[in-house]
Amino acid sequence: MKIRTRYAPSPTGKMHVGNLRTALYEFLIAKHEDGDFLFRIEDTDTERYVEGAIDIINNTMSMAGLTYDEGPGKDGGYGPYVQSERVKSGLYLEYAKQLVEKGEAYYCFCSKERLDELRAASVNENGKETAKYDKHCLNLSKEEVEKRLAAGESYVIRQNNPDTGSTVFSDIIYGDITVDNSELDDMILIKSDGYPTYNFANVVDDHLMKITHVVRGNEYLSSAPKYNRLYEAFGWEVPVYIHCPTITDENHKKLSKRRGDASFEDLMELGFLPEAVVNYVALLGWSPAEDREIYTLDELIKIFDYSRINKAPAVFDVQKLKWMNSEYIKAMDSEKYYEYALPQVKKVVKKDMDLKKIADLCKSRIETFPDICEKIDFFDELPEYDVNMYTHKKMKTNSEKALEALNDLVVMYEELADFSIENIEKIAMDYVAAKEIKNGQALWPLRTAVSGKQMTPGGAYEIMEILGKEESLKRIRKGIDMLTEDVNAVK
Repeated sequence: MKIRTRYAPSPTGKMHVGNLRTALYEFLIAKHEDGDFLFRIEDTDTERYVEGAIDIINNTMSMAGLTYDEGPGKDGGYGPYVQSERVKSGLYLEYAKQLVEKGEAYYCFCSKERLDELRAASVNENGKETAKYDKHCLNLSKEEVEKRLAAGESYVIRQNNPDTGSTVFSDIIYGDITVDNSELDDMILIKSDGYPTYNFANVVDDHLMKITHVVRGNEYLSSAPKYNRLYEAFGWEVPVYIHCPTITDENHKKLSKRRGDASFEDLMELGFLPEAVVNYVALLGWSPAEDREIYTLDELIKIFDYSRINKAPAVFDVQKLKWMNSEYIKAMDSEKYYEYALPQVKKVVKKDMDLKKIADLCKSRIETFPDICEKIDFFDELPEYDVNMYTHKKMKTNSEKALEALNDLVVMYEELADFSIENIEKIAMDYVAAKEIKNGQALWPLRTAVSGKQMTPGGAYEIMEILGKEESLKRIRKGIDMLTEDVNAVK
């Protein structure tokens, strides 16, 4: 049997982490077995439809490398792959009518007012609805139903679930689960506007498209028995269910699109790499057999075993994602890295400098690309800084020692004709050797003077070479002035 999976989102906005994980796992399951990965748009909920959402989802899948074998624009013989287009053929209504004929579904003509009253009467002391639909319309005669349909009365078609007995369904992660049928509501299959509900269209389309494996969040576990009853009512084979664990934030609250939790698109805007996000999301609830964490998409395809998906909730740890992103940045080839880094460098460096050298200083020191801006903001203009920065216990330097070092070094650098990084370093190291002092007693004051910062992406040599001789000397002299004033004030 050929493995066929599908990602079937509703176009209600951006593609969030949970959605991305579902799509990724569906993709990996199919590709691991050399199967087919389908993309289907489930847009029957017209009230929640968001204009442009389909394009966002398409773009996200493309950036994540989740190329589908069948879907809009790639008809594999099971299209159309947009449910609103499938509705036009009337196929969902025809299948619902088949269930009515079998006694597995029925027409319901209850008014909104009656249903509201039923809900209101079912609210318990905790404010939660507890009642199911009361099957009020189940026993209408065929003649009565036809009469009301002919009169144009508004209706829905409901699934007819039993009140007694139990339903068993199997899930790869959770095993066999038995549900008391008395807990199953008669869910609506066809809405009053003629559109199928998500639950019904989902089952019909999965069968018609020969989907073998269904991946979704464990919040759908409670709906699975009703899906199974539909499959059994039609006499169709039930797909393999894989319900994934909840994804929570660091406070163990479920990630939610409605709460504004990060989407893939948001993460891209924050400077994360698509490859790093995909790698990280793959590990949210799934663990590989080997002890490593960095995987390319091709490597994930080779090793993905869905039986290793966990039950325990997965925590979306932004700090862990940042670490992983930094590893991907370090591994990038120079050309690709510069392509990503250049826009960030240009935001803060406006003067004529070697932008590539500036970008290269940051490569091993950033977690996301926007980090670059804060690290290099001293190149254009020396920031105001506290003279106390020259005092550093570990470097064994203070204002007096720093002033002595800068006074000596500035003279040597003034005489330096070739202001290359090699020569800048040689002067500093020769000075350290001649004075028999520690490196930091020369380099800490030097770096402080040319950057005005305690932490920089490069050392004094790299910074001075990029700044050039004139600007470097200007900054060192300012440091000398600050230190002279400070030392004199103490005396």
